[in-house]
Amino acid sequence: MSRPRIDALADVRIAGPGAELLPGTELYDIVLHDGRIADIAPAGALRLTGAVHRAEGAYVIPGLWDHHVHVTQWALAALREPLGDAVSATDAAARMGRVAPGVDGRRVGTGFRDALWPDTPSLEVLDAATGDIPTYLINADVHSVWLNSAALAREGVSSDDGVLREGPAFEMSRRLNELPDRVSDAAVTAMAAAASARGVVGVVDLDMVWNESSWQRRRSAGFDLLRVEFGVYPDLLDRAIAEGLRSGDPLRGDDGELITVGPLKAITDGSLGTRTAACSVAYADAPHPHGLLTIPPDALREVMTGATAAGLDCAIHAIGDEAMRHALDAYAATGAHGTIEHAQLVAVADIPRMARLGVAASVQPEHALDDRDLTDSIWATQTARPYPLRSLWAAGIDLRFGSDAPVSALDPWRQIAAAASRTRDGREPWQPGEAVSVDVALAASTHRGSSNPDTIAVGQRADLALTAADPRAMEPAALRGMEIVGTIMGGRVIHRA
Repeated sequence: MSRPRIDALADVRIAGPGAELLPGTELYDIVLHDGRIADIAPAGALRLTGAVHRAEGAYVIPGLWDHHVHVTQWALAALREPLGDAVSATDAAARMGRVAPGVDGRRVGTGFRDALWPDTPSLEVLDAATGDIPTYLINADVHSVWLNSAALAREGVSSDDGVLREGPAFEMSRRLNELPDRVSDAAVTAMAAAASARGVVGVVDLDMVWNESSWQRRRSAGFDLLRVEFGVYPDLLDRAIAEGLRSGDPLRGDDGELITVGPLKAITDGSLGTRTAACSVAYADAPHPHGLLTIPPDALREVMTGATAAGLDCAIHAIGDEAMRHALDAYAATGAHGTIEHAQLVAVADIPRMARLGVAASVQPEHALDDRDLTDSIWATQTARPYPLRSLWAAGIDLRFGSDAPVSALDPWRQIAAAASRTRDGREPWQPGEAVSVDVALAASTHRGSSNPDTIAVGQRADLALTAADPRAMEPAALRGMEIVGTIMGGRVIHRA
């Protein structure tokens, strides 16, 4: 699809990173050329030519990024039964029993949170409600999948309680995502349009497949709604090295910079919801008292060494403080460049160490509110800090916000609001001392993160979002409902309200 290209934005107010370099809040005109900002001047000072978009006083901020998305899984969530508000295993199973099978003959639900349910997922409960139609329920954190007997038989796997966890759960999620290309690609396009309507211009795609071929197919079909950096997992690292993939390189066979190679993604522990996040203090009641290290420290160093030597950045999933410690050890030993993904429980001593190593924190502020009751219960005895956003930022660590969609929705305004308010739904703020300012949260939602954010400045890419109000002047909790007037990527209009 051809997106209209504009040559100038007239009558805008500039907010967000870059606004501090300009005097006052008067109206400005922004001249665009070759996908970049060519000039900024007080409204009416320049003679604007070509295609001029009159913004009528809307506020302009840098286009927003989500630094952690499982693109296909999030896109397909729109085709699956939402279970985020299920109150028990019995409730979730009963809901699935009323769902019509999809095009592949399977029922799929997503987003359940069972850690505080009064009952436990079991094969008997799910079979009684769903019969002989293969039925799958994906946990909100994607670290477990609950199957009925028909689904277990179809997939050729076994489980006493019907629940697959960690590696087997990831493999099952991959299988459930293997729909015909026309179905999944249509869902991805719809997802991208919804993201651009929230001011998003780019995502880091961490789907657990060979992502290059997926994006080559989508680009060949005309996909142009988002910039994408796609990740590579350890099981495909040798292939990536052999084929010469390096972080920052453009998609092979594509002549633009829309799709580029991202980082190596390695998952080193489990999750809070499944009590498999690797923690220094034992859980009160869990099959694995200290959680699970899913990649041993020696193996992590080896894979990060290989990735770094090949020119790949690293994105290391570490939720518990023990996993975090080993991940930082590996960064120190290998000289790798990259991020800790999630950083939900961080030892106090590891905060300055992370800063010294120059490792960025790719975090999901909305998860703190999703998990606040779970954290207060399951992690009540932990000595490390849970969701320490302000502590990380104050230490000089680069914050990069994301959603981990489908774990939470791909909407940076939810992350910005959660980070700045530490509350939602009228509840008292949770650990308000770890809130950050709206300015910091906005910067963390741009391409390069809080320490070096994209700005509204001459020479910058013309990746812009137009908002109806100044986000810096709003109550942080109200940012969830931010009205987006338009989204521009590389000088092309990808969304117009």
